[in-house]
Amino acid sequence: MFINNFDPVAFQVFSFEIRWYSLAYIFGLLLGWYLCKKIFISDDEIKQKFDDYITYLILGIIIGGRLGYVIFYNFDYYLKNLIDVLKIWEGGMSFHGALVGIIVFTFFFAKKNGHNLFKYLDVISITAPIGIFFGRVANFINSELYGIETNLPWAVKFIQIDDLYRHPSQLYEAFFEGIILFLVLIYFRYRGLMKIPGYISGLFLIFYSIFRFIIEFLRMPDEQIGYLFMNLTMGQIISFIFILIGIYLVIIKNEIKKKT
Repeated sequence: MFINNFDPVAFQVFSFEIRWYSLAYIFGLLLGWYLCKKIFISDDEIKQKFDDYITYLILGIIIGGRLGYVIFYNFDYYLKNLIDVLKIWEGGMSFHGALVGIIVFTFFFAKKNGHNLFKYLDVISITAPIGIFFGRVANFINSELYGIETNLPWAVKFIQIDDLYRHPSQLYEAFFEGIILFLVLIYFRYRGLMKIPGYISGLFLIFYSIFRFIIEFLRMPDEQIGYLFMNLTMGQIISFIFILIGIYLVIIKNEIKKKT
């Protein structure tokens, strides 16, 4: 068993704190950006515009992630404390909200440049697991999104939380939603599915959501919400919706594949 007593602050520059969570966002974006430009983008027009697209991507992540958390996870609080919506540095981001934000901002960017929306989203889908991996490791360091109690040999005591040994659910998510999902999407990419815009995006939604749905059974629900319909968490309910969206997208794209 392991005791987690990590400092969420990586280092300080004078009085300015640099946190592991911020570094995870930055490193994930930079590495994903590099891999997209060097490996995963085959369309010259998309590659030429990709640097400009990154600004839209970052806005989608930040705005969507924050609003997703506010709406899905703590709406009552922020309704009474509207100014706190802007206090991103205090924490509170939703992956599903960021996902919606990315789709919306990508839609506007693609429309502005006369490109296919899914040509951008497919590339982002392949590299997103990299950012997810670093983000979940940062969650582990921060002692947040921790799991339910267990006596398994790899249980972790988050001493900033309590004296119980818990599932390191953040590391489960880093492994499955990060490493495994990345390998799965790479496999399908080399099966030629990148040639059908939207197919990889659909597979991302399906596999990410399945992994998230299952792992949330081992993760503590958000304290301010608890368990909801059929004892599912908010994350599981939203994941189920995205599974259906992903399946629909793959079915539509599979019909296109059969015709080509």
